[in-house]
Amino acid sequence: MDNDRIEGATKDFAGKAESAIGDIAGEAKTQASGHAREVAGKVQNLYGQAKDVARDATDAAVNYAKGDGAEAVAKLVHQNPIGSLVAAGVVGFALALLISRPAPRQQRRWRD
Repeated sequence: MDNDRIEGATKDFAGKAESAIGDIAGEAKTQASGHAREVAGKVQNLYGQAKDVARDATDAAVNYAKGDGAEAVAKLVHQNPIGSLVAAGVVGFALALLISRPAPRQQRRWRD
């Protein structure tokens, strides 16, 4: 769990408490401050969750690439060789389009 998630949950709880105190006391400024702190806590918590998801996805990709990925690709190619060949051709064609540059255009010369 990320520190931002813990801090965000703490701010969210503190904001709810401050908002409730402002509600009971009838102070609009305290209530608004509590709502602002609550929203800031929720945003920080969501940021921490996004970091956790990104970290988990990165770890999964690394684990997949370390060993299981090569075996899975080999098995997929063995099961469907023609589809794999077509997919490799499409990827190669797309890379060729991205890498190639158009021929330089010649400038027009105006004559009097």
